[in-house]
Amino acid sequence: MSGTLAQLYETIDDIEIAMMTTRRPDGHLRSRAMATQKPAPGADLWFVTCDGTSKLDEIAHDPHVNLAYYRDGNREWVSVSGIATISRDRAKVHELYASDWKAWFPDEGDPRHGTPDDPRMVLIAVQVHAAEFLEIDKPRPVLLYEFVKGWLTGTEPEFGEMHSLASPHRPAGA
Repeated sequence: MSGTLAQLYETIDDIEIAMMTTRRPDGHLRSRAMATQKPAPGADLWFVTCDGTSKLDEIAHDPHVNLAYYRDGNREWVSVSGIATISRDRAKVHELYASDWKAWFPDEGDPRHGTPDDPRMVLIAVQVHAAEFLEIDKPRPVLLYEFVKGWLTGTEPEFGEMHSLASPHRPAGA
């Protein structure tokens, strides 16, 4: 596979929400919306959640996750497979903290609530194993033309360029 982590970051940079899929202990898959945090050392992708949530139990049981991103404006999509770990590192919480986290960690009587010192804040670190994404650099009218052309001719529309990213943490094919 070819590609770089920088291409992945560039593609998801302005997609605010990822659908994170975990595996429940009974084997069934579960997805939920999660906000990707700013890049920081220690993981390829970071997320924040509240301690005690089922997603943390699911990651502890099986750390394999999938992250799906979709940009409605031009139909670009990204699928990321990775290994998630749970971090309660307060220094990393301080490093990643954003003021909008307060909305997800309301004040329940503790002066630390909603601040970077909130003990309920837990990080999910994801190391990317592989990613695939469709990069579209065509204007909407051209995309519509490609769709109609494909439908009329029975050929696959040419929407954009597919990219694959091998893990930056292990050799391709491993």
